[in-house]
Amino acid sequence: MKHMTADLNRSLHLGPRSRATVRFFARFINPISLLVAGRSWMPILGVIRHRGRRSSRMYATPLGMRPFGDSFFMPLTFSDNAAWYLNVKAAGWCVVTYKGRDYRLDDPQVVDYATAAHAFPRYELWQFRLVGITEYLRMRIAP
Repeated sequence: MKHMTADLNRSLHLGPRSRATVRFFARFINPISLLVAGRSWMPILGVIRHRGRRSSRMYATPLGMRPFGDSFFMPLTFSDNAAWYLNVKAAGWCVVTYKGRDYRLDDPQVVDYATAAHAFPRYELWQFRLVGITEYLRMRIAP
């Protein structure tokens, strides 16, 4: 049991080859995901719109997210090396479309599993832990 707990608490860190593979497949999967993400009938995926930190171009990325209280929680699926996360962190804000509504978010903070767990259903938390996701981004809904 101790070994299993250690495996569940590891964090996800991808090497250069893995990141290149993920980027390659994302070029095909993201446009398809954007067709359903953020729709009123899709509570699992939202769309995060963020400004490129170098290009200043606006990007739309489909992303798992859940609202809770005055915040949104997003798993850091590819750790804190994900381009969308680095862009949001640099800008300090983003806009998400979730269940058909747009929200401007600010105050990005990386939080742990215990802080984010209340926002997600158990089956999603189990999947996140299975693949080694231990950190989440919390952003507050801007007034």
